[in-house]
Amino acid sequence: MPTKLVVDCSTGVTTEVELTAEEIAQAEADAQAAAVAKAAEEAEAQAKAAVKAAAEAKLAALGLTAEEIAALSK
Repeated sequence: MPTKLVVDCSTGVTTEVELTAEEIAQAEADAQAAAVAKAAEEAEAQAKAAVKAAAEAKLAALGLTAEEIAALSK
């Protein structure tokens, strides 16, 4: 069973305690929520990169050089 460390700051004693069923369930829910949030962030980053690439392609089609496009991106 998973455990946690409990530290009594007044005495400095560290105790290893088993997690309760509620704590385990909360940890699993937190891990799932973090995974969903990370996936959403990665999808957003990919979407932004795709939009940027499309914009740069349009600028190149208008005749701008790579250096000019880079200057606009700053």
